Amino acid sequence: MILPKSNHLSPEQLNEVTAIVAEFGCKIQPIEGAVRTIYAIVGDERDELMINRLEGLAYIDRIDRIQSPFKLMDRRSDLANGRLEVGGVTLGTELLVIAGPCTVDPKNPGYLLETAEAVKAAGAHVLRGGVWKPRTNPYTFQGDSKSLDILMEASRRTGLPVVTEVMDEGHVKLALAAGVTLLQVGARNALNYSLLRAIGKTIAGKNKVAVLLKRGLHMGTLNEFILAAEYIASFGNPNVILCPRGTAPALDGYRNYPDESIIPLLKEKTWASVVVDPSHAVGKASYVPACALAAVAYGADGLSIETHVSPSHGIGDDPKQALTPDALARTVAEARKVWELRRSSRG
Repeated sequence: MILPKSNHLSPEQLNEVTAIVAEFGCKIQPIEGAVRTIYAIVGDERDELMINRLEGLAYIDRIDRIQSPFKLMDRRSDLANGRLEVGGVTLGTELLVIAGPCTVDPKNPGYLLETAEAVKAAGAHVLRGGVWKPRTNPYTFQGDSKSLDILMEASRRTGLPVVTEVMDEGHVKLALAAGVTLLQVGARNALNYSLLRAIGKTIAGKNKVAVLLKRGLHMGTLNEFILAAEYIASFGNPNVILCPRGTAPALDGYRNYPDESIIPLLKEKTWASVVVDPSHAVGKASYVPACALAAVAYGADGLSIETHVSPSHGIGDDPKQALTPDALARTVAEARKVWELRRSSRG
């Protein structure tokens, strides 16, 4: 990882660095952080002659060789100095709240529009809504691109940025063109490396979109989770948020095996912010508030909570696990108290 003395390399400097590493069979991937651009060496960076030549350049501050399987996401990476802002919240300074229905119903847009106003009033910073849905059963509702227009109309009416799940490069392009500011990679696609690469390369305007990366159901180790994020970062987009959402096999009575307790372990390994999805972790509305509070107590930077003005009319997971706006407001208020308690205890 090459760190220049200035905020970024000039075109001439980048050309020189690229030519040097090419002699050793490597490439350069610029990673635009919040503070400065760093330059990842893609390939075998262990050649001492290459490193010596790079360190001898007057405009290079240093070469970081982090001995970790995830060099960019490692907490010792220079990217740890950056700060990610989503929905007007700088992660780590305030509890981020994402809320909205599982699925945007294209036949009944009023539910989404009403829910959007309600979650904003309840304290949400970002509106969630599924446009395209990965389903186990091929005959169930798979989503509809028309829902994207409804989601963006809700965003315009409320001023809330939106997050939606993408499953392929076509979805990514449509979402970015519409103005989606937070792309979600679901549990089923957390190991879809082609999709992770594509998202890493995407840039919306001058700024890279943020990515909410959910933990795969069968990710047995935390390294596997973080390495999925490394794919996104290594292809140019470091704005990755890790999202525990429960794993398999399910714990009796819950939809999945709640995994909010991994938050401290993640924070020991990586600088990435952690936003927990308690709705999918437990799968039952009455259990969601307790899971949300536990996540914040463990150190979560935010929550993503399914919410619907009339859960029984939801066409996704809402009938079972969505909170009403009133329940969301109570949960958010209690979660913020836990957040403040944790912050005060840290001094």
